[in-house]
Amino acid sequence: MPRAQVNNGIELEYETFGDQTRPALLLIMGLGVQMLGWDERFCNALVDRGFFVIRFDNRDVGLSTHTEGPIPNPLELMGGNYSSASYTLDDLADDTAGLLDHLGIAAAHVVGASMGGMVAQTLAAKHPERVLSLTSIMSTTGNSEVGQPKPEALTALITPMPGDRAGYIEGAVSAFKVIGSPKYPADEERLRDVVGRSYDRSYNPVGFLRQLAGIMASGDRTETLRQIKAPTLVIHGEDDPLIVKSGGEATAAAIPGAKLVVIPGMGHDLPPELWPQFIDEIVENTERAAVGGPAPG
Repeated sequence: MPRAQVNNGIELEYETFGDQTRPALLLIMGLGVQMLGWDERFCNALVDRGFFVIRFDNRDVGLSTHTEGPIPNPLELMGGNYSSASYTLDDLADDTAGLLDHLGIAAAHVVGASMGGMVAQTLAAKHPERVLSLTSIMSTTGNSEVGQPKPEALTALITPMPGDRAGYIEGAVSAFKVIGSPKYPADEERLRDVVGRSYDRSYNPVGFLRQLAGIMASGDRTETLRQIKAPTLVIHGEDDPLIVKSGGEATAAAIPGAKLVVIPGMGHDLPPELWPQFIDEIVENTERAAVGGPAPG
């Protein structure tokens, strides 16, 4: 796959789907998850709806640049000490803008999941000319009073994974069972395949910690979100235990004119059963951008 030099020596590994003359739709994945988190079938379904689709590895995961610096301690982060953060969401948004530059894309429809939603929000606020429409999925504002994980989900998030391949797969599957959608249980064979391929591409547990530190060091972004002008769609699971529903509600409340879609039985994942609904909503949001109208409240 190709790599793009994007920001202060950072290189991003990326992959594209479809005809580059079509409107660009950029997918931004979440904390510690490689571009493989955007299933090829999901990408191709968006291609079928008329988009040129881009997915990529954020810095510190997959085959993108692995940064150096202090190794964050999760307990210190939870205690409010963010001095180990090597970057913030602003930097990840700048990386993403750099990827668009590399591809020669002036502006794109942007879809982000979890941390990717935070990056997409920041991109839309900081580089409004680059974002035609914004979709933020299972994400939040950074306000510590909303979107906080349930205890079992927090434990699943910060428990270190075994370093060997088999142990890593078992640990990841167990974690996804905790945070996943109760109404739409994951296909375990597919999940093991994705986790195994991710491990084989790049095993970098420190990258997860660096990204986590970057999120927490970014603080409350609510006032920044009020600056977003792009038509915005916020999708959140009714039963998300990792970023609880209030995170999505606060995101939609902060962004002028945002549409909030809360899905019963959805947790903190992207179940294939919900892809048709996701895609229909995303397409509808891009159409609002095409006609220049605001998103409905």
